[in-house]
Amino acid sequence: MGKTRPYIDTLVAQQPVQLRVRFDSSIVPRMKEQVSTSRALLPKLTDRLPLGRSGLEVSPICLGITTSETVPAAFDAGINFFFVSNDLHWRYYEPLMRGIDNLLANGVRRDDIVVAGVSYLAEPLFGYLQFNEMLEAMPRLERVDVLVSGASTAEDFMARWKQIDKARTSARWGCSAIGASFHDRYAGRMAIASDMLDMAYIRYNPGHTGAQDDLFPHIRNDRDCLVFNFKSTFYHLSDQELTDMGVGEEFHRPHITDAYRFALGRPEIDGALVALQQPTQVSELADALARGPLDDEDINYMVDLAKLARGEVVIEES
Repeated sequence: MGKTRPYIDTLVAQQPVQLRVRFDSSIVPRMKEQVSTSRALLPKLTDRLPLGRSGLEVSPICLGITTSETVPAAFDAGINFFFVSNDLHWRYYEPLMRGIDNLLANGVRRDDIVVAGVSYLAEPLFGYLQFNEMLEAMPRLERVDVLVSGASTAEDFMARWKQIDKARTSARWGCSAIGASFHDRYAGRMAIASDMLDMAYIRYNPGHTGAQDDLFPHIRNDRDCLVFNFKSTFYHLSDQELTDMGVGEEFHRPHITDAYRFALGRPEIDGALVALQQPTQVSELADALARGPLDDEDINYMVDLAKLARGEVVIEES
């Protein structure tokens, strides 16, 4: 990619600057070489995936926190899947809701979009499934296609699942699919493996690679449950942050879209929740996905940068 990539124990910078990344084994054991992706191509914004057994089809990119002017650009580019929080961070999702309502007001057919509503309330409040506020904010929406249990854990997942499963059976709020987001990979593994959900949101990025060991090996190819990634860009580092960490300009600076390529390169991940803030970022993402998965060098490089950001490794002049 035209610039040197610093790796743990293997960094050789362009002359005359010579750096190496030293691993501090007293902090955390050295990870083995990252598992190579077996996906030859990344999904396109215009692709459609079956949403569990619901009969709905969704784009592999799901738009979350955004701006109202980005919504029509995303839809025109092929994104038909939208993620709205019904309670936590409500105000951050107001531009998305305005954008969705404007789409419908401007003639987009309701059946041409799929909207997921997520609730982060704990039981017993979660069980009331108060998604009416979403419908009031978007009067043309008419229904919530996917009810999502947000931030599910092993302790509360089953109780919350019973509520949304009952809602799916009775088509409450017009829903035909259910899902959950997981920070707890054990709970996610159980839900995905047993096809209890139509979709699951999991976290995998250069700073959180544990899914390689305790989640991905358990994901069946013949499952119905879609797996979408969230927090893909959580360990994207700005130019200033990299400079402050001692990574010189002679080294490659990953673009924020590389974070999505990192996650979607995994064949176990079907799609990603994204937070695009400008219409131009829609085309940037489409172009990045068209370039295909990252190579092993870039995957390892981004993992090393995340370790550097966490203080698990240091860069030293040789």
